[in-house]
Amino acid sequence: MKIKILATGGTFDKIYYDHKSEFHIGDPMVIPILEEANVTFDFEVESILKKDSHDLDDADREIIRLKVQADPCDRIVITHGTDSMIETALCLLEIENKTIVITGAMQPARMRYTDSAYNIGVATNAVQLLEPGVYVAMNGEIFDPRTTTKNVAMSRFETLT
Repeated sequence: MKIKILATGGTFDKIYYDHKSEFHIGDPMVIPILEEANVTFDFEVESILKKDSHDLDDADREIIRLKVQADPCDRIVITHGTDSMIETALCLLEIENKTIVITGAMQPARMRYTDSAYNIGVATNAVQLLEPGVYVAMNGEIFDPRTTTKNVAMSRFETLT
């Protein structure tokens, strides 16, 4: 089973420029994370956007949707900024016969203290086990994007009650 990983930017791939006190989106960090983890599943990473999720618009979501729909792989993980990953997930709900898991990070993967490695681990396991559909993998849980929200104050995702 092959997993296609589409990188769209977001905090997951951010690089901090100290002298400028700002972040920029760098190359996908998922490759070194999975190589360091010595995973044995077949995967391919493709960077399709390098944007903060605050900057994603409907045209960007359409690029993501078309890329997922056209890809021959039926197991797809998307690394995405956490601020608008739910919106993107909702745009993918009509895609049939694919298991799609969106994940991200609250802290950049290049930082010492980050949730990125854990989140990509959960996402790549989930995409292998779940039935076709669209899911969000954050904070050690798998969420249905139709009933999920980001709790900014608590830095976590939650199921709406």
